[in-house]
Amino acid sequence: MRVPNDPLIALEVVDDGFDAADDWIVEHVQPHDIVVTADIPLASRCLEEGARVIGTTGKSFTEDNIGQAVATRDLLSGLRDAGEITGGPPPLKKRDRSRFLQQLDEMIQSIRREHDKNRVAS
Repeated sequence: MRVPNDPLIALEVVDDGFDAADDWIVEHVQPHDIVVTADIPLASRCLEEGARVIGTTGKSFTEDNIGQAVATRDLLSGLRDAGEITGGPPPLKKRDRSRFLQQLDEMIQSIRREHDKNRVAS
């Protein structure tokens, strides 16, 4: 895997094991970090640590909607296990990419505003 030569980017290799990468992310995520994931349990864990979370289609995960997302995931997982649903998620569309970029920009701007507000208050 090529990693850009940038001091803000690092390649982290974690141990083998179920959810080892997720565990590493949760252990290192901080409030105001932005996590991009389609993994709903990981999204939930990152929200608990104070991070902002956005899905690959541009849907933001929040404290208000993560419970429903987990429940829907569990229901669909059960239907897949029972053979009622086959196949994966639909491919990303231009609309998804546009929504993702808009939501990501909004998250970044929100974090900047909070940072500026905290800096002025100090």
